[in-house]
Amino acid sequence: MLGSVVLGLFAGTGSASAAGYNGVCGSGYSVIDHHDIAGGTVFLTYSSSTGNNCVVTVRNTPGTAIYMDAFIRLSGSLVWNDDPGYWTTYAGPRYVHAPGRCIDWGGSIGSVTWIEYNSHCRS
Repeated sequence: MLGSVVLGLFAGTGSASAAGYNGVCGSGYSVIDHHDIAGGTVFLTYSSSTGNNCVVTVRNTPGTAIYMDAFIRLSGSLVWNDDPGYWTTYAGPRYVHAPGRCIDWGGSIGSVTWIEYNSHCRS
């Protein structure tokens, strides 16, 4: 079962341009999913050579440091691999080795948090 959760308040005017993936997960990682949130985009990447997933949250427009996070874990785990803090451009990268396993992943910018549970299950 797939599930997504969005927490926080959305406010703003005008149109926002989605952030582009910035390559910080490293060579060999390809974007396999993403989710736009207020202020930026959460990217999920995968390396078929290592079996690692990587998550990074990227702001649409870099600026003054604001609260951001990128987080990932094996589904069912109690512990997130996360990168909370006040960042100007991006949070992460954070990795999990998950061949053949489901993952939970997400990110935050300001007061907006998005999470997807039990996703990208590989057999």
